[in-house]
Amino acid sequence: MARWFNIAGPCLADKHYMLPAAERLPDVMSLIRKEQYFLVHSPRQCGKTTAFRALMREINAKGEMAAMYCSVEAVQPYRDHDKAMVAISDQLWTDLDQYVRVFGAAAKEELSKAVKSFPPSSIVKDTLKWLSQRAGKPFVVFFDEVDCLEREVLVGFLRQLRNGRIGNAEPNTFPVSMALIGLRNIRDYKMFVRPEGQSTGEASPFNVITKAMTIGLFTETEMRELYRQHTDETGQVFEEEALKKAWKYSCGQPWLVNALARWCVEEIHREDFTKPVTGADMDAAKEALIRERGTHLDSLMEKAYDPRIRPIVERMLVGETIDRDVQKDNITYAIELGLLVDDRGAIRPANPIYAETIGRYLSRGTQDDILSKTQENVWVKDGRLDMPGLMKSFQEFWRENATPDAFLSQNFHEAYPHFVLQAFLQRVVNGGGQIIREMAINRGRLDLGVKFGGETFAVEVKTAALYAKSPEKAHEQVLKYMDGLGVSEGWLVIADTDVTKPWEGKISTEDMDFGAKTVHLVRI
Repeated sequence: MARWFNIAGPCLADKHYMLPAAERLPDVMSLIRKEQYFLVHSPRQCGKTTAFRALMREINAKGEMAAMYCSVEAVQPYRDHDKAMVAISDQLWTDLDQYVRVFGAAAKEELSKAVKSFPPSSIVKDTLKWLSQRAGKPFVVFFDEVDCLEREVLVGFLRQLRNGRIGNAEPNTFPVSMALIGLRNIRDYKMFVRPEGQSTGEASPFNVITKAMTIGLFTETEMRELYRQHTDETGQVFEEEALKKAWKYSCGQPWLVNALARWCVEEIHREDFTKPVTGADMDAAKEALIRERGTHLDSLMEKAYDPRIRPIVERMLVGETIDRDVQKDNITYAIELGLLVDDRGAIRPANPIYAETIGRYLSRGTQDDILSKTQENVWVKDGRLDMPGLMKSFQEFWRENATPDAFLSQNFHEAYPHFVLQAFLQRVVNGGGQIIREMAINRGRLDLGVKFGGETFAVEVKTAALYAKSPEKAHEQVLKYMDGLGVSEGWLVIADTDVTKPWEGKISTEDMDFGAKTVHLVRI
């Protein structure tokens, strides 16, 4: 039976298409051989767990060292230090069922008895010491989901690791190497290691660490190699256009790479491997992932409401700049979550699927409202989109519905006009078109590409306040976006968020000619 593209849980080489651990962790074995303790952090579902579990199996298969993987995610609810330490120790001995070849069949029962005499203040250290002695060879541990531990629990855990590392210099008395794996770099918690917030001055919260590293996204070459595994096993070909679109939509995010391929192979072609995967298939897969908004996307989008991320997302949606010095930690947090990336100084969604999902997710309430108040496809004439008519209808809709109460009901007040426009344009997508959202902080704009019936329309959104500061810059930006799309007409929507002003004079349309190009100013 052929393997498949996995989107739920760690990958297994005999069941799922996956890249070798050594390729994803090129420096790790060098650190282990040098008996180093190190940190590994990267966004969720980038393959950390898969890579380290595979590496653990490889180490144990060679037999020169003993390796163990342990997730501490189950300890997350604990706030009491002693109970949390006992729970981590319990996780270690409970997992011994998986390591009979390493520790022997009786190890689990013997350790369960031994831990009863270990005090909570040293139970993790003592458990690791017992395992190291039992292994009888250099012992390596990979602790996953470490950033699930909070404050005092995290501090207590780190202190026990540090004390064990420093206090057991004899061979096979404590793990010779250790990886602490998580979403974020644990340096963010170093303020809690010492009293009065003093730190060791190191990059890590404890001074036995030697390196902090990340597991990156797939490169395009790695993505193609993953897809090639499927082709080699089944004969089903990914056409070149499909490969290019998979890279464009995913930007190498491992879960998305797998999810796009899985949808094409299993949902579109129903595992009929005689049919090639086309670019159109990849387009359909992208739309399906956004529409279904699975667990990966849903959990990520919820972060948009996080108080640390919400102001960044709002600035991005509005197209305004942000003080990077003031928001440095929050930007880093959003990037480490994998939601955003720093693209040469511009903060933007990490890939087009995230960008599209952010727009739809945050405007979903507005979309539902608009769906109940508008008719689909009334702006399509003879198979072509009547863009002027669509924009006029949007102005009328805005005037009828943009009330002070509507603004106050929104979590993102300044971005409300942008939500309404995107939700309104979503009706085009529902009628067979496509919306391309390009948003970024510190580029001063929100670009929307509307595709329908073979035509493309450039739409840019500005707040009235931002437009008033520099109309020329706004015109330059929309003209540049038009050039990028290869069109001669563009729409610049200027939204006045002051709903207390009278409507007279706020709603208007003006055509501006720039040589062979025309920009339609649509004021709301």
